Amino acid sequence: MTYCVGLMLDKGLVFMSDTRTNSGVDNISTFRKMFSFNVEGERDITLMTAGNLATTQALISLLEERSKYHSERDPDILTVPTMFQVARLVGETLREVIGEHANTGQRADAAFNATVILGGQIKGGKPCLFMIYPEGNFIEASEDTPFFQIGETKYGRPILLRAYDAAMEFDEAVKLLLVSFDSTIKANLSVSLPLDVKTYAEGKFSPHQQLRVEPDDNYFQQISQGWGVALRTAFQELPDFKF
Repeated sequence: MTYCVGLMLDKGLVFMSDTRTNSGVDNISTFRKMFSFNVEGERDITLMTAGNLATTQALISLLEERSKYHSERDPDILTVPTMFQVARLVGETLREVIGEHANTGQRADAAFNATVILGGQIKGGKPCLFMIYPEGNFIEASEDTPFFQIGETKYGRPILLRAYDAAMEFDEAVKLLLVSFDSTIKANLSVSLPLDVKTYAEGKFSPHQQLRVEPDDNYFQQISQGWGVALRTAFQELPDFKF
């Protein structure tokens, strides 16, 4: 399984993804689910993937391969002029990959399902965040819907809904996402560290910060333990129910 979150802030964008994939309790692997496409000073684009691993790897491989051979006739992720067109391109490529698998006789919406969070900025436009579905269609984040989740979303969503603030600094937003991921990891064994983290500051056209949180990371352990203590304290301070 997977858990990925893309978050819009006034200052830019924040991305976080886990790295666990498994097809059973005795078959667990680590695979990167966050990918970057960058032209220094002109664009910075991030994709995070959830779903069938073969589908998501084929999607990223196609996008990378086509970006190496620029053609005016076949625009690629490094040459299309707007983030909206990047979203269309990724959606069409995802549909193409799923369609190829579907032609073998399997149902694409079952066996080869994949979903993508896409975010970034191209010079001349503002930072954008999209959720792309297996059918190739997509929706864009807004003030009303300022973040997207894919994968195992339900356990980490409550803290995002209660604590998110668009005016957050990047370090606050990363702390919030770490709490969201800690809640998910504790509730579902199919999501786990290491976690990939990236922040993007508006107008920079290169990553603001990019790092990997390993299982032995001291700060993550502080967040995990501190959040547990804070929840127990808050629960104890609530008024008791009266029969």
